Amino acid sequence: MYALAVLGNMVVLLVIRSEPALHQPMYFFLCMLSVIDLVLCTSTVPKLLAVFWANAAEIAFEACATQMFFIHGFSAVESGILLAMAIDRYLAICRPLHYGSLLPPEAVGKLGAAAVFRGLGLMTPLTCLLARLSYCSRVVAHSYCEHMAVVKLACGGTQPNNIYGITAATLVVGADSICIAVSYALILRAVLGLSSKEARVKTFGTCGSHLGVILLFYTPGLFSFYTQRFGQHVPRHVHILLADLYLVVPPMLNPVIYGMKTKQIRDGAIRLLKRGVAQS
Repeated sequence: MYALAVLGNMVVLLVIRSEPALHQPMYFFLCMLSVIDLVLCTSTVPKLLAVFWANAAEIAFEACATQMFFIHGFSAVESGILLAMAIDRYLAICRPLHYGSLLPPEAVGKLGAAAVFRGLGLMTPLTCLLARLSYCSRVVAHSYCEHMAVVKLACGGTQPNNIYGITAATLVVGADSICIAVSYALILRAVLGLSSKEARVKTFGTCGSHLGVILLFYTPGLFSFYTQRFGQHVPRHVHILLADLYLVVPPMLNPVIYGMKTKQIRDGAIRLLKRGVAQS
């Protein structure tokens, strides 16, 4: 799965880089999404493989905190990029005549930078709060350094960590998901008002891939987050399985979803493959 995730996202990046016709806001955001997916799966899968294959379960506290920062920080960044992609689709469909002026290339870069600064900025205090805790155990009951799994090892005084963690996550996911829902409600209203059936089908196809990625990201993520905090009766292996799927499955399936649904990327990947075969 890790190899498929890396290969798929690298293909998306190479196709968009090599195809001038794809140098548009939607595909720039897709590049950002691919980079984030590579960071997320690379932050977890190599260590997971070391644990399961070589029984190398030890990890230094600094490395654990770093892994946690990358996982939670870039998950928040990905949520911001998904919101930016929803805004892009709204402008392209509902404001097509002003699309170029409302979302020029520099605006794409600013939206991406804002997502990075917000995500990593919110998660920096979360990581720093771990340093103030005293720990009664050194065994993390998880397959990677998830925030609540580490906090549960502390002897006490974890209320600031708990409050900040759930507040930051709820603000990020809550605000982003509401804005995404509003964007797609406006898109749906505009699409249903189109007179051409072909135009409606094409628009639904374009937005369908993005909605698939959104559901793939938020559904297991939210379930894992809230069951970790409130699902005391959910078995531990279910917590771990959901958390692992949340970090591994979306990076693997996102390129497949966009590759299958987006003709330009599919055709670009075929041309890239043909060039590679010809050169060999």
